[in-house]
Amino acid sequence: MDLHLKDKSVIVLASSKGLGKAISTEFAKEGAKVLISSRSEAELEKAKAEIKEVSGNPNVEYQVCDVTNKTQIEQLVQKAVELHGTVDVLINNAGGPPAGTFDDFSDEDWQQAFELNLLSFTRTIREVLPSMKEQKSGKILNIASSSIKQTLDNLILSNTFRAGIVGLSKSLSQELAPDNILINTVGPGRIATDRVASLDQKRADQAGISAEEVREKAEQNIPIGRYGEPEEFAKAVVFLASGANTYLTGQSLVIDGGLVKAL
Repeated sequence: MDLHLKDKSVIVLASSKGLGKAISTEFAKEGAKVLISSRSEAELEKAKAEIKEVSGNPNVEYQVCDVTNKTQIEQLVQKAVELHGTVDVLINNAGGPPAGTFDDFSDEDWQQAFELNLLSFTRTIREVLPSMKEQKSGKILNIASSSIKQTLDNLILSNTFRAGIVGLSKSLSQELAPDNILINTVGPGRIATDRVASLDQKRADQAGISAEEVREKAEQNIPIGRYGEPEEFAKAVVFLASGANTYLTGQSLVIDGGLVKAL
């Protein structure tokens, strides 16, 4: 299948490691012109070199961007336009907020989570829309969590703002369809990333067991019987953001090996 991604201009947020890096690598393999971003220039330099080596694609650049910083988001999109003339694909992504229950968090914690996991997506979408509307096409993928279908224990901040992403995406799918801009939300389940490893370790510490035991117990609840690999998640995202997807918009999908039981 031709995904029609060769020479397409792609921005991937929070992409120096984890899911963002895996997604960037898959886009690069398809011949896209990829702009990666994160807060750490050292990590971006490393990721850029690794993505180029794995994909054989020289068209990988980076821009330092803290997704909670409005000015840096504007600069990120401006760089993509300067490099590639437009933005064809936006992959919104951000690190997860701290784990905890309602009593654990102050107003400041709630505000920080809002800016990290919802307002950042809104700002980046706002910046790419002029290019997409001008060319009457575009794809936006918002990376959230499996909590968009079923809330997760001890993750109240994530549960709240990931749900907000779904509302944003659904509303925008209606508004942007006349310009042939498709927007969807994708939630990872138990994917083997540093974020998931960190959450497993926290659960292990609370339960007085090893992180390996936490993972083994979690895998027993996954019908496929294992954690997903970042590359598996990335391939699905790249398809949804590609030219092969011409009709699917406003949807919320989970990629979780069958873990979530909700309809």
